[in-house]
Amino acid sequence: MLFVQEATIFQLIPVAIVAYLLGSIPFGLLLSRFMGLGDLRKIGSGNIGATNVLRTGSRIAGLLTLLLDAAKGFLPVFIAGTLDMPSALMAALAAFIGHVHPVWLRFRGGKGVATYLGILIALDPLVGLSVGLVWAVAFAILHISSVSSMTAALVAPIATALFVGTQPALVMTVLSLWILIRHHQNIRRLLAGTEPRSVLSRQSSEPK
Repeated sequence: MLFVQEATIFQLIPVAIVAYLLGSIPFGLLLSRFMGLGDLRKIGSGNIGATNVLRTGSRIAGLLTLLLDAAKGFLPVFIAGTLDMPSALMAALAAFIGHVHPVWLRFRGGKGVATYLGILIALDPLVGLSVGLVWAVAFAILHISSVSSMTAALVAPIATALFVGTQPALVMTVLSLWILIRHHQNIRRLLAGTEPRSVLSRQSSEPK
């Protein structure tokens, strides 16, 4: 990659290892078990992310998963960013890969949306907040989490290019494409008109 030329391999390797291991912690799975909600891989879509945690019926577990998954993207990138931008971008890639392909779960992880948001906030809070706002607006209109996530992922590289720079935008483009690929089943359901609305929106519309 372009940014590798600017940093020594001896610096990037430990950054990548630590970021990957942190990113690979399956907080959704651990929280679900700790809170007695069952094995997340056998619930709903089987995904370990916050959206599937909500399908257990626990909003608290869903919120905690969202925050922790975002934190494992934020922390390694923020800390590595104190060294230089190449290290921050390596940490971003490694943390994202760790979440999507965790070694502890036979490389079957989540879709990476919350972790991606944490990465963006670490790179530039304005970018992270802007992308988060795009997600929120799309969700408020359509109430479909997958569409909101993919819309935000498409906007993220553009916002990164405007506020951070070209090289970070290239890395964010790779991560955005990765997110779109991870949503391939959702895309098929959207085209077939069978993609369900968010659990959260269904719960809020139920009579109390």
